[in-house]
Amino acid sequence: MQEYFIIIIGAVLINNIVLAQFLGICPFLGVSKKLSAAIGMGAAVTFVLVLAGLFTWLVQTFVLNPFNIGYLQTIAFILIIGALVQFVEMVIKKYSPGLYKALGIYLPLITTNCAVLGVAILNIQKDFDLGKTIVHSVSHALGFTLALILMAGIRERLESEDIPKCMQGVPIALVVASLMSTAFLGFSGLI
Repeated sequence: MQEYFIIIIGAVLINNIVLAQFLGICPFLGVSKKLSAAIGMGAAVTFVLVLAGLFTWLVQTFVLNPFNIGYLQTIAFILIIGALVQFVEMVIKKYSPGLYKALGIYLPLITTNCAVLGVAILNIQKDFDLGKTIVHSVSHALGFTLALILMAGIRERLESEDIPKCMQGVPIALVVASLMSTAFLGFSGLI
């Protein structure tokens, strides 16, 4: 039980995929302008990350390792992630057209989101069993969502503030992201 707690705290706070490992920055900066879009993207990435963790673990364990074709890992994982993202995109488009429009180009970019591929590869590198793989994937997805929501909340608040013209938009977003990243480094002493 303690191992799972360490995995959760480590993935959400200490090794946050966005704020500590700097993976998934494109959707982090692109979708974090509105809280509703950030929550939607967080849910989509969570779904893809968890299923990608499950399927990549299964493929690695029952196909790549037994046939000694581990060198195909990256290609296999990208294909799995791409298929999952296509599925998520179709579901969101059908059941939530508003969210689909809000996420825009960033939804298909989950396929190339290095955070998803990074977590899938980390699960294999850390030699996790299926249970730890799922917990690790969910935890990183929660950390990604937490970073998105925090950034969206701050950016929405900044819209009503008097910010110098030269700092509006991307510059202030990058400053906020760097401050958030620095703040998350404080969690590194927890475990």
